[in-house]
Amino acid sequence: MNQDYIKPDNWSIIEEGFDVERVKSSESLFSIGNGAMGQRANFEETYTGPTFQGSYIAGVYYPDKTRVGWWKNGYPEYFAKVLNAPNWIGIDVEINGEKLNLHKCKTVSDFRRELNMKEGWYQRSFKAVLRNNTEILVRSTRFLSLDLDEVGAIKYEVTSLNKEAIVHFTPYLDAGITNEDTNWDDKFWDTYEVSHKGNAAYISSKTMKTEFHVCTGMLNQLFLDGKKQDVYPTVETNKTYASLKYEVKVEKGQTTELHKFGGYTVSLNHKQEDIASASAAVLKQASESGFEALLDLQKKAWSKIWEMADIVIDGDVKAQQGIRFNIFQLNQTYLGKDARLNIGPKGFTGEKYGGSTYWDTEAYCIPFYMATKNQNVARSLLQYRYNHLDKAIENAEKLGFTNGAALYPMVTMNGEECHNEWEITFEEIHRNGAMTFAIYNYLRYTGDYSYIPEMGLEVMIAIARFWHQRATFSTDKEKYVILGVTGPNEYENNINNNWYTNYLAKWCIEYCVENIEKVKSEYEIDYNRIIEKTKLGQEEINAMLKVAEKMYFPYSEKHQVYLQQDGFLDKELITVDNLDKSQRPINQKWSWDRILRSPYIKQADTLQGFYMFEDQFTKEELKRHFDFYEPFTVHESSLSPCVHSIQAATLDRMDQAYTFYLRTSRLDLDDYNKEVEEGLHITSMAGTWMSIVEGFGGLRVKNDRLSFTPKIPKEWKGYAFNVNFRNSILKVNVSQEGTTFNLEGEHELLIYVDGKEFTISPNSLMSV
Repeated sequence: MNQDYIKPDNWSIIEEGFDVERVKSSESLFSIGNGAMGQRANFEETYTGPTFQGSYIAGVYYPDKTRVGWWKNGYPEYFAKVLNAPNWIGIDVEINGEKLNLHKCKTVSDFRRELNMKEGWYQRSFKAVLRNNTEILVRSTRFLSLDLDEVGAIKYEVTSLNKEAIVHFTPYLDAGITNEDTNWDDKFWDTYEVSHKGNAAYISSKTMKTEFHVCTGMLNQLFLDGKKQDVYPTVETNKTYASLKYEVKVEKGQTTELHKFGGYTVSLNHKQEDIASASAAVLKQASESGFEALLDLQKKAWSKIWEMADIVIDGDVKAQQGIRFNIFQLNQTYLGKDARLNIGPKGFTGEKYGGSTYWDTEAYCIPFYMATKNQNVARSLLQYRYNHLDKAIENAEKLGFTNGAALYPMVTMNGEECHNEWEITFEEIHRNGAMTFAIYNYLRYTGDYSYIPEMGLEVMIAIARFWHQRATFSTDKEKYVILGVTGPNEYENNINNNWYTNYLAKWCIEYCVENIEKVKSEYEIDYNRIIEKTKLGQEEINAMLKVAEKMYFPYSEKHQVYLQQDGFLDKELITVDNLDKSQRPINQKWSWDRILRSPYIKQADTLQGFYMFEDQFTKEELKRHFDFYEPFTVHESSLSPCVHSIQAATLDRMDQAYTFYLRTSRLDLDDYNKEVEEGLHITSMAGTWMSIVEGFGGLRVKNDRLSFTPKIPKEWKGYAFNVNFRNSILKVNVSQEGTTFNLEGEHELLIYVDGKEFTISPNSLMSV
């Protein structure tokens, strides 16, 4: 049974009623972020029930020493951990001498929280009767500013409902925090300065080993019935803590509120010696603007994002809520402002996966950012990998590869591999192909070839060299094979000839050579620079092409399908339909040995290849492979339902496509995988966008033009989305009656709809 406590709403995530069992899940679901920092939806006041406290800063990490039972040569030295940063949101609240703590109150009623996605704020409210019989109403509103991205703001309101009350607010900063996720219980932070001045306090800390310097600051304002109070706090500090205590007397029915501005300034963006003064300056700027004015700016900033990124669904509130939640969380995680940053699988919502970058970015996220931002954002994500090319070459060298071959990491913060499960680190090498595919996808969509001679070709050459060396010539098969791998289906390890991996290897080599020829003929200066740097010669190119030409692909004549790997048909082929529901999810119920011997597929594997290289196969081939593999797929990866939704839509199986869409869009809201308390599945959220735009809308790029095959689930009256294609904004509106296109821009646009060519004029509506 999936969770079902989030109220359906078009623009907000809403929870009503206080339940201790839901607190950690809601801390994930109501998380907020602004691309530079983020935090779980922890209570500001003291809470002694089960909770997972977490605040995170983009780009700040710790190299937690690898912990494995048996060391193997080539293991990374560390697993990068996103760090739980010093806590700035805390506000101890005391009323008539009793500390507010929802875990200890006599009663809690009218509890409600809302994450308003349209305007970018989070609010929580409740009534409580304390053990001293004081009855209070509390409302807390907070957001992380998009305009001043080093600042967050909290408005914390307390109303005494039944008697006069003495209220003490004690806002604090706490650098004595720990990570939920740690290998050795290391100390991650070293705090070296705690200071205060007036209504402000600051803590300067640095991360151990990586030495990121962070100043955590706060500046407070106190109000009574809306009027600002001139009060002086009582100060308390120790080596890792600073608090400022305020006292205010309220009559029955009166409201007092604390406005707390806080956040982080980081040595990534400031000189180390300037982080404290930078914190003071930005907090002063925020407090002078005031909470309401900053909130107005927040609403305008989110309005601008939604103008382009929104997908409107008519007639299905749960589906509408799901897609907006996904789009909202993607924008909270990454806005494309800083090429040093990337998109962690959990974003700012938890610590699982180390907060690092995976192949998810290239395979799933880039299409979303290309279509809803501009090509510069996607280019920044590609440049991130180019900047890590030398590290990728080092990673390959550690595994015995030579001559500039590169193996991009499965998990990274700075280009070094930091994933230390051998079956992933050494074997899940298909991630290398996603790097080249992202370059191809970027070129196909933007038409910006300049990236390839400037940076991309060097990446492609290094990856092609890896595939050349990783393949083995089988004298028995008289083909090149790739042995000892893990495909996207991580429920098979150390298998031979994963079809998807082999196909990627062949394609990467051929696409690389194709671009070498193009750069040679059209970008001579770049070509000479690249050849000088890589020392690539025709003899090596010929040897690479021989590997591509003679690549082996396992195939079943009986089933008329490519086999996921050599031994797939040796398994006991019992479909998921015949698997008892009590055994699901198998990754929580079965031993790893049993999983590895089973036919069950964690996520699209062979079908991932059919998704990425759709044009190279017929629809009949897709149908055969979908019908063969999907019945064995347990969809226990967040990346699985979206690919299957797109392919089901391609095959005109709209009921199935819709079911998969709901699963991907509400994966976290409905907690399908029973793990949302650990954090959200941020990167798979881009797959939700793809399910609608590429699945139902049928968006593709063919012959350098946008192509659509619009379809609509029977459950919807209509849906609409926007696409930024080569600096033209195309608005697509699909209903049960037909499809309309509206073009913003200065130039007409040629598109295909259901295979027919149409020309759209600027600022006009075209119906199909």
